[in-house]
Amino acid sequence: MGKFKKYFTGFSLVITAIAFGQGSSTVYYTPANENPSGSFASSSPEVILSPKEKIDVNLGNMASDPVLRNATWGFVVYDPKTKKIISSYNESTPLVPASTTKLLTTETAMSLLGEKYKWVTQLEYSGNIDENGILNGNLYIVGSGDPSLGTGKAGATTYRNLISDYIAAMKNEGIKKVSGDIIIQTAVFKENKMEALPENIVWMEHENYFLPVGGTADVDPKKEKLIVKSSPFNNSKKYFYVSPYTHKLVFAEEYSGNFISTKLPDAPAYLANNMRATMLKSGVSITGKVVTKMTDPEPENRKILSSYKSPTLEEIINYTNKHSDNALAEATLRMVGFQKKGDQTLESGRSTVVEHLESIGFDTTGLNYVDGSGLSRSNTVTPIAQVKFLSSLMDKKYFKSYFESLPIGGQDGTLKRMFLGSGYGLVNAKTGTLNKVKTLAGFIKTYSGKTLAFSLMVNNYAGSVDQVKQRMEWILEPVLNY
Repeated sequence: MGKFKKYFTGFSLVITAIAFGQGSSTVYYTPANENPSGSFASSSPEVILSPKEKIDVNLGNMASDPVLRNATWGFVVYDPKTKKIISSYNESTPLVPASTTKLLTTETAMSLLGEKYKWVTQLEYSGNIDENGILNGNLYIVGSGDPSLGTGKAGATTYRNLISDYIAAMKNEGIKKVSGDIIIQTAVFKENKMEALPENIVWMEHENYFLPVGGTADVDPKKEKLIVKSSPFNNSKKYFYVSPYTHKLVFAEEYSGNFISTKLPDAPAYLANNMRATMLKSGVSITGKVVTKMTDPEPENRKILSSYKSPTLEEIINYTNKHSDNALAEATLRMVGFQKKGDQTLESGRSTVVEHLESIGFDTTGLNYVDGSGLSRSNTVTPIAQVKFLSSLMDKKYFKSYFESLPIGGQDGTLKRMFLGSGYGLVNAKTGTLNKVKTLAGFIKTYSGKTLAFSLMVNNYAGSVDQVKQRMEWILEPVLNY
């Protein structure tokens, strides 16, 4: 209520000043009511307001807007140079950030690994090759946790091309037959410690099921069925049974359809099994099977046949943020966990990110960091923490790469269809979308040349996503004149 009072009191002072001939400003504003077409119609004479005053009046109008009236939302625009808030509304309220969570995940990776970091996936062999081209030994696929492996994203190779390169390398070495196994060396792919999957993950978002932890080697998503539609313990929740993975009931917020699917395959197992099948088709026979070794206390002597390097972390993060790629964000989270903690569990990834944020002075009041992509509705962060975090990055050596990974208003990524008028090319920000959650956080360049940081998060709104996007543009438009 204090915030409303501030805005409406400010507006009253502006009117009073104008009535006594004391108003001075640069921007025209017409108090308005929304008409059914979604535009603003004039209801009183024009009042001259400064950009700051217009921002605050717009915020006051939005607070009574039908789409946002019963929503929980927060906004702040912040000047990184003066380190002062220009305007705000509920800036200290913890809100669900959706995919703006990726801002934290990707920055942690850049800070800990470096923007030019690359992952290596090698094909190796043990034993010896006889005069008939028979390898009396094993093939090894040795991975380092490449989040882009086989995806074709960010310039990464596809599984098909990688397998083709590996088989060509085998033939160049004179290998015509393998008498042993294909061994997946997966020291970085340790089992997840949790017996049950976390609550409140948005399992069914856009009809896709996301496994946030562990591998999926034994899961056939197409055979997974919903067996219970509502919880006997809490009627406000629904939950599903993931039989081959945990054999336990798992809570979820939403469900649509009768089957679930996953976008996070077990990359090493998928690569190895497809390689074995392709070898047989291409005339390189193999007698053994695919074997996984989590640890190898007595490793065989091995030679490298082929080595594949991933795109740079800079390229992977650019793709992740531009396209809001959940799978890459989750894989990246596990890699930062491995670099700091020695395993790829969800817990290690989360603790690594939070510890990093604390080390750089992030305001963790109201922060709940549950996953790397923002799919969980248990994620929370405050708008003021987001803008101060973004502002603090501007003097980092990797800021240029990080900044360029953010979608540009009206031009690319998830902002291609927003800011087609005012703000075109001037807003660089990460979007976030869940059911009844719409968020936006990043930077806005003003017409006077300033670069400001902002955060705008809307939870539990009424109406459509497009209506919320429109209101976001209305709120941010006067910032351009600051």
